Amino acid sequence: MLSQLIVGGLAIGSCYALISLAMVIIYKTSEVLNFSQGEMAMLATFVSFYLLADKGLPFWLAAILTLAFALLLGVVVEIVFLRTAKNPNVLGLIVITLGLEMILYGVAGWRWGPDQQAMPFPIGNTEIYTVGSVTFSRISLWVFSLALGLMAALGLFFKYTRLGVAMKATQQNHLAARIMGIRTKRILSFTWALSSLVGTVAGMLIASSYPLDVNMMMDPMMKAFAGGVLGGMVSLPGAAVGALSIGVIENLFGGYVSLEFKSVVAFAIIVLVLCVRPSGLFARHYVKKV
Repeated sequence: MLSQLIVGGLAIGSCYALISLAMVIIYKTSEVLNFSQGEMAMLATFVSFYLLADKGLPFWLAAILTLAFALLLGVVVEIVFLRTAKNPNVLGLIVITLGLEMILYGVAGWRWGPDQQAMPFPIGNTEIYTVGSVTFSRISLWVFSLALGLMAALGLFFKYTRLGVAMKATQQNHLAARIMGIRTKRILSFTWALSSLVGTVAGMLIASSYPLDVNMMMDPMMKAFAGGVLGGMVSLPGAAVGALSIGVIENLFGGYVSLEFKSVVAFAIIVLVLCVRPSGLFARHYVKKV
């Protein structure tokens, strides 16, 4: 039973990890916690559903168009909602993302309603594999593999590409980055676009196994945030490991303790980590001296 719960926790935890990485990408660059991340992914996932179910497009084409929409959505959000704000502080920007969350939630509810939908997915959830005492579905294997592959690609992107290095430079010092010739405004737009794309992939993977509705990302969003807090909101590897840990821990709690309080685990971890180690397990805590 233990190994089965761990495998199940890793499958859903990998989706949490992608959402957590999407939040960390923005936070590392602008120090803004994007609480609209879940609703951005939810809206893009509904666009995918529309292309598949209503327009009858093949999955590969619908996926490409959905990811393109996600990139555009990220750019629009950064330019329209954040860049136009007049000298906002970090708290003001966070409040803007909360307002955006409500706007996107309302738009999706107005267009698609509260009913749950089944996401058309090319891989079924009925094919089962058994390895030793562990049983898992084909879709769970694909979800974990795709999420792990995207996490690895992000790590390589930030380490070895000029654009990834420019993003890290912008995060460390906006003014110095501009002096060095980095177009920080474009970098911020790309950051939001990349974050939106990563979150959308997570949304589509979640919709492959769970009902699609306007509330689908609320629970994963908070657990992804808990994973980011656990690992450290400025550490991409830390956020990924923290979110995977959240998936495993909550699954073990649900299997051995209580399914009714399974969702409470993430919030308990947030409180505990903030009290004991505010910077997270994999990030350093810096103190500014003046």
